[in-house]
Formats: sequence, C-alpha cells, structure tokens
Amino acid sequence: MNHRQQERHLINRIGWLRAAVLGANDGIISTASLMVGVATAATPSGTVLITGIAGLVAGSMSMAAGEYVSVSSQADTERADLARESRELAADRGAEVKELADIYVGRGVEPVLAVQVAEQLMAKDALAAHARDELGVSEAISANPVQAALTSAATFASGAILPILAAFFSPKGILAATVFGVSLVVLAALGAIGARAGGAEILKPTIRVAFWGAIAMAVTAGVGALIGKGV
Repeated sequence: MNHRQQERHLINRIGWLRAAVLGANDGIISTASLMVGVATAATPSGTVLITGIAGLVAGSMSMAAGEYVSVSSQADTERADLARESRELAADRGAEVKELADIYVGRGVEPVLAVQVAEQLMAKDALAAHARDELGVSEAISANPVQAALTSAATFASGAILPILAAFFSPKGILAATVFGVSLVVLAALGAIGARAGGAEILKPTIRVAFWGAIAMAVTAGVGALIGKGV
C-alpha cells in the first residue's frame, strides 16, 4: 500500500514567526532599555517597576495597532491585485494564458508544455494560478492582520514581562545590572529559538539579537545616567 507523505515546509511558518520574533525582541529590548535607563538615573526601584509595567502595556497596544495597520495595508493591496487579475481574466482569457505560459518559459519550461500547463492550471482555478505564479500571493504568505496583531501583542507582552520579573526579584543596588544581564541572556536564547524554528543557522542570529539588544540597553543606560546627574 502506498502512503502519501505530506511534506511540511518551514515557509508555512513565516507569517507568524516574523511577528512572534519581532514582538518578543521588541518587548524585551524596549522594556529592559526603559528600565535600565530609569534605574541608572538613580530612580527608586518602585518607579523602575512602574516604568516597566507601563512600557509593557503601551508597547503591546502599539505593536498590535501598528501590525494590524501594516498587514491590513498589505491585505488591501493583495485584494486589489486579485480583483484586477479577475477582471483581466474575464476580459481576455487567451492573453492571460499566454502571460502565465511566459512565466513558466522564463523558469525553463518548453514553450509548448508551458502553454499546456497554464491551460490545465487555469482550467482548475485560473485566479489561484495567477495569484500564485504571477502575483506571488499564496495561502502560506497571505496577509492576516488579526493574527499578526494578536501575535505581536502577545509576544511583546511575554518578552516585556521578563525584565520586569528580573527587576522585581533583583537584590538591592544591582537592579540595572540584573535587568541588563537577564535580558541579554533571554535575547540570545530567543535568537537561537527563532533561528531553529525557521530552520536557519543558529550562531549568527543569536549573536545579532544579543549584540543589538546590548547596544540599545547600553545607550539608554548612558542617557539615564547623564540625566540623573543633571537633575
């Protein structure tokens, strides 16, 4: 008996993976940077925690709204392109067959076979064939605004809570250093997890995420220290 094995490709993860990694990274870096900056300004630990919580709430809402608007714009563009393609199919199907066949010829298919493939695919679902091969729109990468917004908000909050917890349990006098160190370790781990989930090499993404996170926190700490001396 022949068993059909369905392959699972990593490209199917690209939509939610991008939003998840972006949200968690931003949650950790922005919240930790805020807290480290406020802490180095010689601010009481209670104020640092309030700053972190405010950053978590504001950042989650901002990420959700921004991602929803951005991905909605992408979805609007996809719908407009599909509507135009549908009109072109209704107006001149023969030209659309040739257009699709030319795409296959450009990929190395013989002209006669390319026409046959285009006709057969269009006989099944003409709009889907053109959406996939002409416009580059498929189910795997199609814009989903609600999914992207919810994922960004949730992952931002899950990332932002970590430096807050680090500050809450930090010994007195080393709050800024604790938040910095814990956040850096988590960022490195997140970079490795994101690379592994996407099927990429692990070392470079891990170093990249940790490096830029350290830069962001260090710069904010410097600004906080300068402001603390001046007020």
